[in-house]
Amino acid sequence: MKVMIRRNAAGELSVYVPKKDLEEPIVSQEKPDLWGGMVTLANGWQLSLPEMAVDTALPITVDARRLSEGD
Repeated sequence: MKVMIRRNAAGELSVYVPKKDLEEPIVSQEKPDLWGGMVTLANGWQLSLPEMAVDTALPITVDARRLSEGD
């Protein structure tokens, strides 16, 4: 699924899912550099993110894979 990842003014990462009109903060991430690992959203969803360069600029739209149903 296509998702947008962005960082707010406080430096917190969030994910926006256009098809669900859903925006949730990222509460944990498998890898410190974010890319190529799994992230968990505040609603319990787990997404697998693609491998990308560590210095990839945000915001960016990527193709992520949902690993769990969550809420």
